[in-house]
This record gives sequence, structure tokens and C-alpha cells, in this order.
Amino acid sequence: MAFTTEVAERDEWFYSLTVGVGPLRFGMTVDEVVEAAGTLGRTKVGECARGHPVFSPTWKVEVHRRGAVSSPPAVTAYVSQVAGLFCVAADAVHGPQVAYDGFQLVGKDRSELESDVIAYAEAMDAYFRYTPDGYAGPDDPGVVIRGQLVG
Repeated sequence: MAFTTEVAERDEWFYSLTVGVGPLRFGMTVDEVVEAAGTLGRTKVGECARGHPVFSPTWKVEVHRRGAVSSPPAVTAYVSQVAGLFCVAADAVHGPQVAYDGFQLVGKDRSELESDVIAYAEAMDAYFRYTPDGYAGPDDPGVVIRGQLVG
């Protein structure tokens, strides 16, 4: 399967609770995110629309892989003026592999990820949870699993 080969060739990033994902650290400024993400590819910064004046201005930093012409962002980071970097979304096809405590969260079939999450929870005597869309994931407030159709 070509998808598996492509996944194996990508960078591997690790998620660490309250710390960050790969080279991106929670709390970074927009400039720091652009600098850190620049190792992956070119960046594009845009301001997110504010739903209410009480919310802090927020920027969306899209990172596109070098050499990938007109592809979706490999990584999208959200940065608040007040809190700094608070969210990192990795694309399942174009983004880096993201690992959580020893298992891959990105680039897997939904049933394989579910099996891995359940095995991890049993081995670690931990909990797991399902999203409203039915995706299994670690019981960690910093991780949200969302499926992405490929092919």
C-alpha cells in the first residue's frame, strides 16, 4: 500500500502533555512557532476570525511541506495572543507521524488505532475514551482523535 510507505518516510514527532508536539511548545508566540515549524516547510500565518470581542486575537499558522505543490497543510498550529500556542493539528497524509507514549496516532487504520489504544490502556492500567464521532483515543485532555479519509 503506497500510503504506508509515505507514512514511514515522514518526520516523527512526539506529543508530551502540557509541553508540546514535536518542535512546537505550548505557549510559543507566533514568531516562535514560525521559526520552529520552518524546519518542516514553508509557513503561512493568518488571523482567525474573532467570534466575540472578549476573545484574544488568534492566529492560524499553516505549515506546508517543502516541495509539495498545492497540498493541504502538513501541520496547522493555533496561537492566541494571550496564551500562545494552544493547539497543533497534524494532517494524517502530509504531516509528521505523531506518537503518544510509544504508539503512533497518525497514519493508521481506525480499527488498528482503536486496538492499540485499548491495548495501551490495559497495559498501563489507564483509561481511554471515544470521541462523539466514535474514534478511540487516550484519555488525555490534550489529544483529540479525528479520522481523515485517505484514498
